[in-house]
Amino acid sequence: MADRKAVVKNADMSEDMQQDAIDIATQALEKFNIEKDIAAFIKKEFDKKYNPTWHCIVGKSPVAFDFQPFLF
Repeated sequence: MADRKAVVKNADMSEDMQQDAIDIATQALEKFNIEKDIAAFIKKEFDKKYNPTWHCIVGKSPVAFDFQPFLF
């Protein structure tokens, strides 16, 4: 992901938490190719660092959500 830059469109979380999300997502993308595996890794890492229960959705299709805090 060295040639890509993460762009946060909207978020309801601290700057530090946003950066953690970007860092963890980058790790996930380097380790996995399947969307469900990427999502599972991100969820597991956020559950460890910020306590359960986190939800993570990875995909190309638009989704509707009402989770807080959120990062989109």
